[in-house]
Parts: sequence; C-alpha cells; structure tokens
Amino acid sequence: MQHPEFDRRKFLASAGGLALFAGLDPVGRAWAAPKFYDYPFALGVASGDPWPDGFVIWTRLAPQPLEPHGGMPALGVPVRWEVAEDERFARILRSGEAIARPELAHSVHVEVEGLLPARPYWYRFLVEGGLASPVGQVRTAPAIGALPDRVRLGLAGCQAYPQGWYEAYRHLSQEPDLDAVFHYGDYIYEYGQRSSIVITDAAGKVVERAHSSDEVYSLDDYRGRYAQYKTDPHLQAAHQAAAFITSFDDHEVDNNWVSAFDQDGTPPEAFLLRRYAAMQAWYENTPVRKAQFPRPDGLTMYRRLDYGSLFRMHVLDTRSYRSDQLCEKPGERACRTEDGPESTVMGAAQEAWLAKGLENDARWNLIAQQVRVMPLNRRAKDGGPAPAATDTWSGYPAARARLVRTITERKLTNVVIATGDSHIHNVGVLPMRDDELDGPAAATEFLGTSISSGGDGVAESATSRAYMRDNPHFALVNQQRGYQIFDITPREWRTDVKVMDRVQSPGGKLSTLARFTVTPDKPKLHRS
Repeated sequence: MQHPEFDRRKFLASAGGLALFAGLDPVGRAWAAPKFYDYPFALGVASGDPWPDGFVIWTRLAPQPLEPHGGMPALGVPVRWEVAEDERFARILRSGEAIARPELAHSVHVEVEGLLPARPYWYRFLVEGGLASPVGQVRTAPAIGALPDRVRLGLAGCQAYPQGWYEAYRHLSQEPDLDAVFHYGDYIYEYGQRSSIVITDAAGKVVERAHSSDEVYSLDDYRGRYAQYKTDPHLQAAHQAAAFITSFDDHEVDNNWVSAFDQDGTPPEAFLLRRYAAMQAWYENTPVRKAQFPRPDGLTMYRRLDYGSLFRMHVLDTRSYRSDQLCEKPGERACRTEDGPESTVMGAAQEAWLAKGLENDARWNLIAQQVRVMPLNRRAKDGGPAPAATDTWSGYPAARARLVRTITERKLTNVVIATGDSHIHNVGVLPMRDDELDGPAAATEFLGTSISSGGDGVAESATSRAYMRDNPHFALVNQQRGYQIFDITPREWRTDVKVMDRVQSPGGKLSTLARFTVTPDKPKLHRS
C-alpha cells in the first residue's frame, strides 16, 4: 500500500482540480484534442508587461464565447505558441506548448523570455488541426540602463459595452510606433442589461448593444462578461497592435468597491467571495504574469516595469487595500463617517513599496493608477462647497498628503501620474498643499477619459466650466471620449489628448484636442 502522503503529493502535482496549481505546470493528465467546428480563437490574442528580454502572450479558447464554458470541454487542451522576428513567421525564435485548462477558463498565459531588448516581435497560437490565432505584435522594453530616444505609451480604459462602439480602439490600434498601452481599469462593467444610452448603426437605426446577462456575481458570470467584451473586433485589434499593461478599477468587481466593502453594505465575508471570483476572471482574461496569479487571500496586482533608464512605471492598486469610503451625506450607511490620519488608498505595504521604488536614477517616474489624485473643488447649487469626491484621493486627504510627502522628501521633480475612472480628460498638477491649489506642485497628472462609458459626451458643459473656474491647478477638462498618447524622451514628456466626435454610432472620427509638455526638472505643464 502506498503512503497516504505520497498519494496526496502525486495528486497535487498532476491534477488540474485546484486553481492554485492549474496553469502553472505545463503537463497534465486530462488532455483533449477536440475537433473545433467554430473558430477557437474568437476572443483574440493579447500581450502584456514587457521586460527587456520578453513579455506575456495570452489567448483563451472559446469557440462559442457566450455559451457555457465558451463551448469548450471540461478537459485541458494543448495549445502551441510561436514567437517570430517577422510577421510571416519565416524565422521563429521561441516556441512551445501550453495547456489551456478548464480551471482557468481555457486561458493561456506564456511568459516568453530570452529575446533582445527594444525590438518588435510577432506571436500566434495554434491548436490541433492547424487552426491558427490572429497574429499579435509586441515590443520588448529597452535594455537595463539603456537610455532610448523615445518610448510611446497609450492611456486608455473605461469601456462600458452598452454605452458606445469601440471606435477609439480602432484608432489606437493604428497609432504608429506604439510601445505599450496602460489600461487603467473598468475593462468590463458588472451591472445588468440596463442602459439609457441609445446606440445606432451606420444607417442611424437603433441597435441592441446590451449586456448579455443580469449583474454578474459568480465566476461563470464574470467569465461570460469578459467573453462578450472581448468579442469586439476593435478591442481585439488594439490588443494585437501592442502590449497592454493592465490594472483593474472598481467595475471589474462592483461599482465603488474597496478592500472588503461594497457600496451596498454586503457582509465582508460574502463580498470577498464575489471579489475572489472577479479577480480570478480578471487574471484569466488579462495578459499578466504568474506573479499576479490569484490566491485564496487575493492577488497582488501592483508591480513596476522599467523602460531602461528613461522611466520607471509604478502600477498601483488603489482598490484592494483602501479604507472604506467616506459618507457623502448624513445618515448614509456602508461608508466611513470620519476621516483620520490612518486612512489609506494603497495600504501600508504598498506605500512602502512605492516609496522604495521611487528611489531610482530614471529620467521619469510614471505612477500609473486608477482614480484622480489631484484635489477637486466642487460647488453646490447654492454656491457653497460640495462634498469631496469620495471615490478619489480627495476622499483620503491624509493618504494624498503622504504621497506628496514621499515625492517631495526625495526632491523628485520628474513624477507624472496617469489616471482614469472619471470619464473625462482632465490635465493638471498635484499641488503640494490642498489649501494652496495654485501654489507649488509635486507632480503632473494626466487623467484619461473613457473609450465608451458615458456615450458621446460633450466638449464643454456647465460642469467642465465650473471645474476649470474652481480649480486653478487644472489645465484642461473635456468630457468627450478617446484616449491619450505619451511620447516620452529624456528631455521632455509630451501628451497628446485625443477625442472622438462620437461613439454612439459607428465611424467616429479622432482628432487631437490638445498637446502638453513637461520637462523632468519641474512639474509644470506647457500647452502647445
């Protein structure tokens, strides 16, 4: 008789039944080579998190994306992958086989390494029978210590499927020389089928672009929601064009969630079950590394990437460790009634991690995160002050003050913050003091609008005019859809603010609304 402990170890090493081990071992016992009657790569391909010697490549087998389990059998399926130095795959440099496992929704994450820095590569996946995925392009990061002439990043996110077409992604996929895209979150939206925004086709006929299910709670629910979003051809084109450096915000789980709290007062032990399901689905559908693999106690999303000595990118998690939000009105429940010096956005461990990471010799430090850091003054209808925007850093003034202190104590003048969430373009500076908005600044901030969330939007409104009037540290407020492009060089940081003329009907045109530059010696905006 075999020893029970030996049997247990053998089971853990070979079985695919535990998500903790699934996808980490390239071999398994329950394999299948199904005959696909529908295209298995209907959700496209993606790459992410470039390093000087490689990157992550991703796909998810789903021949029937909106059917249970994506139309896949409950077995592991071998998937071959190839990386080449040319688009025609005449010279394949790296290749291998991964198992698309049912425990991870038949997703595949491959961490490719051993490549040259700062150059483009092409990748694809293949399954039994010769079916090949679309071809994706990805560029490695510059070599450690190298100082490249330029790196070009996109800034995008907030893509509510029912509220507009993803035409902005079509334009983003055509941007020349794009090194990567920072996606600041709200990749999916969790709510049900409701939407008051009218979507039309090219002929002006109203069309249905609704969520395919009610509000999502379970792992299968979240998997289905990602599948619906990922069927969009413009989103797929953007993923094929460049690596995505992806974070999450609130709607990947539930609106305005933080830590173990949702906005409805759900008991934390129940909400954490939902959060875990959502985080597993986020990993399954995101081109991130195994360092972001979900664990029973959550996952670690925050991480940093170096682009030679040009800039260091600190990708933050402003949801998982945050104190509960402040109440906006008297008598509200499921919120924090008072602010104090202990309130936090990042949590103590992440704050220390960021502080240590800011001690570097890079020309620039990019803090890539989710919600507005700059103070926002709002006025009530009677002209008096309105409550703070509690789902931003303004709801956590002590945490913002610590961030400013972290920057200023290191005498850094080269910090740029990239943000999303608010569905507007908002460009400004982070003041050193909340009560001196037009005083010295600690950093510049570029807040990107949405891809589709909020529908067409407007170039100017009473709200945007009030924001500009009451916030002297703001240089731009615009409520149209679009994205931003960062051209980063040793001498200057240039941001192009791109806007769409419409997203509620197809064929939207893109234009450059404004251009800002910053130099690394001072956090000051110059508009050109």
